[in-house]
Amino acid sequence: MRRLLVAGNWKMHGSLKMTTELIEGVAAKIIAQSPDKQLSYDVMVCPSSPYLAHATGVATESGNVIKIGAQTVSEFEKGAYTGEVSLSMLSELGCDYVLLGHSERREYYGESDIIVSSKFAACLEGEAPIVPVLCVGETLEERESGQTETVVAKQINTVINAIGIEGFGKKFKSSTAQAIIAYEPVWAIGTGETASPEQAQEVHAFIRSLLAEHDEEIAAGVRLLYGGSVKPSNALELFAQEDIDGGLVGGASLDVESFAGICEAAQELAIK
Repeated sequence: MRRLLVAGNWKMHGSLKMTTELIEGVAAKIIAQSPDKQLSYDVMVCPSSPYLAHATGVATESGNVIKIGAQTVSEFEKGAYTGEVSLSMLSELGCDYVLLGHSERREYYGESDIIVSSKFAACLEGEAPIVPVLCVGETLEERESGQTETVVAKQINTVINAIGIEGFGKKFKSSTAQAIIAYEPVWAIGTGETASPEQAQEVHAFIRSLLAEHDEEIAAGVRLLYGGSVKPSNALELFAQEDIDGGLVGGASLDVESFAGICEAAQELAIK
């Protein structure tokens, strides 16, 4: 059975104070939610890069129930790449995950499918044991013109063509930590709009079937997250879908009560 993951993407929000308060607050609440103080699901947050070291320290002091991820990474290990951050740097700071190809990186910074696949390959080839979270999804225009599956397939197949399906099966740190795919319909990010559980499940099932065309065992083990305006009010129904293994949460991850409420939905399903 795939272990649920609730991931928070803080985007360009934060301060040292906010980082401390969010991680301490969420950790306290999710520990209190768990009868044996051991989580039956995974939690991860992605602060902005200046706060990663501070975040890993606070997470450790708060019971080590929250893992830390980065919002992006360079495909290069070192060199004259001003402003970039390498996988080894993130690993040294204590990061366990890294987002790749978030829609905002694709739209605002020109990250093509090829660039994203290069970053994914770097995660597999480097010595830093950081789990890649591949973000895919369509715009409203693409959805309305019936191109959802075409767009998502292209984004995923570019990675498979570069690294092979085996890349999605590589284990990072533990048997549950394979590469992850987050489906984020661009039209539902930060808009308050959310795909219905049925709509979300349909795309997640398509993604898993796409992977299964190459390797059914790997496809069965890859965690698929939904990333479009997840809230405490819809998390339980979304996470209960057969092929949805958690969420990549935006705005709601910036509030202790909201993020803990989403985690509570994962806890409820995980102990059933």
